[in-house]
Amino acid sequence: MELLKEFCAENMERVPAAIEAGAKRIELCDNLAVGGTSPSFGVIQGAVAYCSPRDIAVMTMVRPRGGNFVYSDAEKDMMREDLRVARALGVTGVVFGCLTSDDAHGYRLDEDFTAELVGLAKAPLDKCGVPLHGASTAPVAVTFHMAFDELEGAEQEHAIDVLANLGVERILTHGGRAGTPIVANLDRLRELIAYADGRLAILPGAGITYENVEDIARALDVHECHGTKIVQLR
Repeated sequence: MELLKEFCAENMERVPAAIEAGAKRIELCDNLAVGGTSPSFGVIQGAVAYCSPRDIAVMTMVRPRGGNFVYSDAEKDMMREDLRVARALGVTGVVFGCLTSDDAHGYRLDEDFTAELVGLAKAPLDKCGVPLHGASTAPVAVTFHMAFDELEGAEQEHAIDVLANLGVERILTHGGRAGTPIVANLDRLRELIAYADGRLAILPGAGITYENVEDIARALDVHECHGTKIVQLR
């Protein structure tokens, strides 16, 4: 199976070159300096218009700000609306991650809000309070992003169970804390892949480049990888 390279793009500037260099899926976001936030209406619209005729998938970030992944009620309203807008504009899928936190347990998956957002991604579009404007009503894919890496081991396994049962397609993970070399996390990534057991995809990311992507994919026996440097741009 051909390796799918997902290119993380901050805007449309480098998307055409990334596709030319072999990217088959685009994760579209803004503000990569803080890990990515929701892109604008116009950027999503432009990306879909460019990518769809070329059979390139567009996954759109749904995140109202940088920082942690514990969201206020007002921020949750923003995320609901960003997801609805992205669907109305014809994206292939959405990318988000939602946690809760307390002193006793640390970070945990926000199961209720995650289930709600997955429901908005999977429900017929006309049931989500979105004007159709010619957009498909079909469900869109969901990636749970690197908020996953804030969870401890047992919580990660619980999150995989919950996300798989909800119908989430993939989890984007570095396999360890941000800043650690990806090669140092291969054993943990293998454990996560084995635990997921095909129920959803474990998508390795962060520290994967066009220079090491083939080796990483082969070492993990995966068929898709993610990164801002996953293809060589000219």
